[in-house]
Parts: sequence; structure tokens; C-alpha cells
Amino acid sequence: MIEWPDDLVSDIARRKCVIYIGSGVSMNSCNAQGKRPRTWWDLLNYMMERMDNPKNHINKLLKENDYLTACELIKSRLGRDRFVRIIREEFLTPSYKAAKIHEELFKLDSRLTITPNFDKIYETYALSQTNGSTVVKYQYDNDIQSAIREDGRLIIKAHGSIDSPEKLIFTRNEYAKARTNNRHFYEILEALSLTHTFIFIGCGVNDPDIRLLLEDAFFKHNSYRPHFMLMPRGILHSEHQNVIEESMNLKILNYSKNNNHSELTESLSQLVSLVEDVREELRENGNW
Repeated sequence: MIEWPDDLVSDIARRKCVIYIGSGVSMNSCNAQGKRPRTWWDLLNYMMERMDNPKNHINKLLKENDYLTACELIKSRLGRDRFVRIIREEFLTPSYKAAKIHEELFKLDSRLTITPNFDKIYETYALSQTNGSTVVKYQYDNDIQSAIREDGRLIIKAHGSIDSPEKLIFTRNEYAKARTNNRHFYEILEALSLTHTFIFIGCGVNDPDIRLLLEDAFFKHNSYRPHFMLMPRGILHSEHQNVIEESMNLKILNYSKNNNHSELTESLSQLVSLVEDVREELRENGNW
């Protein structure tokens, strides 16, 4: 089980934490037929199966973990119509249901949740639990700052939603364009990284948004309090993990990936209990 740091528990209890949900969380879901969302690797390989040859150079990019360039070439080769059809078949049509891990994340009762996921699994669950009162914003909205300052739950879709495939951030060119056209959004992310603790769940350390966000915040502002990322044990060599933690001001909390990562969900359930205990203490002593 994950050993939860006291500082992280306290920040979540005081609602000074941003929950950042990656694609690894969505993989816990399934639909009525038992289908689960593909991993990014599986999705990109599935897309390549629908392309004409040659594609060896794209395979090489994937092996080198250059996903953005590979996505650029795949989307270009497929064409807009086929790309949108595949994306909708993967993220919308299956009607995935929320998993236990989504329930536990919701129980943490964080005001702010950010996700780069195209699917609608978490926000659909959150909207159903809050009778539609949860606000959902997108990286291109110009009123995100106002939404953050208001009361209530807010989910920010950092890369767009399957509802608007033409606005998804999927390729290298789209990332670069978003950082220019939606500069206000990335400025808000940076501000949040200085005032809140981020906990990244179901994400990888190679995510370009995460790397840029944490490296900039650390080296520009020399913040000493770390952010947190949950990661299966053994994904990174211990020396590599140390370098990542030091360069990104990040504390990686490891868990076992056995039994379909069940330890992660169990650990989050334990975290919910710890947070509720601290909130009860805060209600008694008033030291919010």
C-alpha cells in the first residue's frame, strides 16, 4: 500500500490540492461488453494498422517515446475523417462506465481536477453525483480563471474533449499551437503549481505538459515543497527516478501493478479515510 505523506493528506483535506487524472485512470473502466480503453501505445498501433505502408519510421518514433511526432504523422496519414472516426469509436461510442478508482477520486472532494483525457468518464460520473453542478471547462475557454475563483467543483479538460474532435490536442503541432493561442491557460497552470499541491495519477513523467509545468515552477521559483505522482513500482530505475524527482521537484509514490493495479485503488480508498479524519479534526479545532 502507498504510504501517504502527512503534507499531502493535509493539503487535500484543506482543498489546496489539484487532482491531475491521466489515461491510466481511464483504463480501469469498461463498458457493458467488457471493453476497456486502450493504452496510448495500443491506440497508436491500432491507428497504424488502419494506415497504408510504409510506417517503419513511425514505429521507430514510438520506440523512442517520441509520441507527439508519431501522433503528428499518424493523424496526417489517416486524414481528418478517419482520425475522427477512430477517436470517437475509442472514446465515445463504447459508453465506458466509471470504475471504483473514479469513485475514490471523487470522494477526495477536491475543488480542482485537471485531466488531459479525451474521454468523458470522470466528468460524467462527477456530474451525476453532483446533480449537474460540477463545472467543466476546456483549455481554450477564456473564463477559466473566474471558474477557479468561484465555489464548487471544477474539472478542466486540458487537451479538449471527444465532443469536439477538431479542438483536441493530439499532435506536436497542436501542442505548439495551444501554447501560443491558449497562453492564458498555461499561465494559470503555473500559478496553480505555486499555490497548490498537484497529485498526478495515471500519468507518465514524459508528458510534455507535466515536464514543462514542474521544471519551470521549480527552476524559476525555487519552490521547496514537492508535487506528487503515483507510479507503478519498477517502471523507472531508482537512479532515473531520483533524477526525475530532483529536476521536477516531484515525489514519486510507488505501488504494485499486480492484479491490474488494484493496490492503487485500495490505497486511494485509504487516502479518502485519512483525509476525512483530518477534515474532522479541522472542523473541531477551526484551524483551516
